[in-house]
Amino acid sequence: MTAEKPTAIEEACIAKGMRMTEQRRIIARVLGRALDHPDVEELYRRAVKIDDKISISTVYRTVRLFEDAGIIERHDFGAGRARYEQVPEEHHDHLINLRTGEVKEFRSEEIERQQEEIARKLGYKLVGHRLELYVVPADKEKS
Repeated sequence: MTAEKPTAIEEACIAKGMRMTEQRRIIARVLGRALDHPDVEELYRRAVKIDDKISISTVYRTVRLFEDAGIIERHDFGAGRARYEQVPEEHHDHLINLRTGEVKEFRSEEIERQQEEIARKLGYKLVGHRLELYVVPADKEKS
């Protein structure tokens, strides 16, 4: 394998003192380059294209290790499978298409302000949240 620029996930693993085997490095690289929120089976499919000796159990163990270290986040968007993404530098929310499984990230300052206002009105200070919007495509004939 040629020397490639490490992904942020690889760098986070190294910064935490994690031993980086070649298989862990491949899994970190696949996760770090993902533009979607893959589940373990999809990570496995992508990783074995790079190294066909990687087992599904290695992917499961590595994902758990990265999650326990706070490097990646686990999401349950329905459909009975956990999906993963790198812990984001900035907060964002998710919109999940129930028909296709596509996940879009978004940020709304208005929603952020409203959540803080709701917490304040109820006597609390908001310290964190997770917003997931589950959607289906709008029926264009009825709009």
